Amino acid sequence: QVQLVESGGGLVQAGGSLRLSCVSRDRTHAMGWFRQAPGKEREFVAAISWTGSTTYYVDSVKGRFTISRDNAKNTLYLEMNSLKSDDTAAYYCAARRGYTVVSQSSYDYDLWGQGTQVTVAS
Repeated sequence: QVQLVESGGGLVQAGGSLRLSCVSRDRTHAMGWFRQAPGKEREFVAAISWTGSTTYYVDSVKGRFTISRDNAKNTLYLEMNSLKSDDTAAYYCAARRGYTVVSQSSYDYDLWGQGTQVTVAS
């Protein structure tokens, strides 16, 4: 069974940076990052196609976050710069098994990691 394991979360000051990683036990296809803050619904953050040639971002992170992947290592990344307190949330990686194209809808992803907490102190 394919599993996704996130890492890299932590406590950072506003304006700081973090890099999240998500390792898959098996090859996956289109992947994405979502986040969920306490009391809020899960929110799309970024997605990337199998080849990495297509990426999408929610407007609030454009220019600050970068999604990338290393298929040789079965690893997905999210580089987060200029972090704000509004970025505080649990971050989840997700995979669309069998699909190479990206999606911004959480309903299109069928495999999820356990999440990693990102806390930005203002």
